[in-house]
Amino acid sequence: MSPDAEDLLRELAPQVLGVLVRRHGGAAFDACEDAVQEALLAAALQWAEDGLPANPGGWLLTVASRRLVDQVRSDSARRRREEALALATPQSALLAHAADVASPVPDRDDSLALLFLCCHPALSAPSRIALTLRAVGGLSTAQIAAAFLVPEATMAQRISRAKQTLKGLALEESSVRLADVRHVLYLIFNEGYSASTGDELTAPQLSGEAIRLTRLLLRLAPDDAETAGLLALMLLTDARRPARTGPAGELVPLAEQDREAWNRKLIAEGVELLERTLPGGQPGPYQLQAAIAAVHSEAARAEDTDWAQVLALYDLLLQYDANPVVALNRAVAVAMVHGPAAGLALLAELEADRRLARHHRLFAVRGHLLELRGELGEAAKAYREAAARTASAPERRYLAGRARRVAS
Repeated sequence: MSPDAEDLLRELAPQVLGVLVRRHGGAAFDACEDAVQEALLAAALQWAEDGLPANPGGWLLTVASRRLVDQVRSDSARRRREEALALATPQSALLAHAADVASPVPDRDDSLALLFLCCHPALSAPSRIALTLRAVGGLSTAQIAAAFLVPEATMAQRISRAKQTLKGLALEESSVRLADVRHVLYLIFNEGYSASTGDELTAPQLSGEAIRLTRLLLRLAPDDAETAGLLALMLLTDARRPARTGPAGELVPLAEQDREAWNRKLIAEGVELLERTLPGGQPGPYQLQAAIAAVHSEAARAEDTDWAQVLALYDLLLQYDANPVVALNRAVAVAMVHGPAAGLALLAELEADRRLARHHRLFAVRGHLLELRGELGEAAKAYREAAARTASAPERRYLAGRARRVAS
């Protein structure tokens, strides 16, 4: 199958799944998702031989609907699914839905509602991420498991539990749930841009999928400034990816990156989104984080960074999002504006926060500020402690190397 056909399938899959779930209810999510997966497999086989049908969306919806009917008619091993479907939709209605091969996907796009369902607060954060990538992103269980460095069986169980939790939940939308969706996409992007564990620094498939899904979310909610801010943040951050690693895959920190290698097209798109949304009213956390990333992108060299502006933005961000990671990043900005001693004083305060006290980033920042202050022995000690605490192999190698350099 051609790459264009594969892209089309990934675009159509959540639309078709949304239609089926809307017709048959959240209780039937498991059966609907299975039916769509079977239809995708059928499309991959048949379209590769016969080419694209005249109505790809209608073809996929019809095949998925028939697969769903087959499940209802199946043997006793699938009796529970039949009972769940029967509660939501009479079997005669199911048969009618599958009758017309030419039936198009309805004009209503259920992708946003499907995102809401996959990001339901009743699910744990890992389950939300896994289900979103599977049902809306179109990734296989094997692909998701590989991205998160867990066995496929483990990921399959996680997705299965998430589907079971969704039984009985409504397919609905609300402003609160939009924030939930944004947060899940943010988590997916972060894991792809800076993998929390394993031998690779990044997992491009995850961050790329997060960007694609955020574009979809913005298309479905075009007036939401924070969604635009989230997409701008992703684009401005991902623009640095080509310069984040060296020839051997080693981590290259922001200050040492070759800025000529940054993706200027992504930067321009991210800045344009910000310029369109920031003047419109009160900014939110994603817009402010994107604005900070934009300040970094404007500096031709690290020493040209407008740290005073970065600090002002962090001061504002803390009013909206008073979490310790933001406070840690602000401490770096304080050090760059007022000197490393001022930044170290803030780190001493952050040590009292249990959420951060033992995190490797706290020790890494301490090492950096001590190095700037000229206390190289203490800096090396902090770098070694940070290296011992991170689960990321590239970060561990970088921090251990930094410790050796400052100690020599």
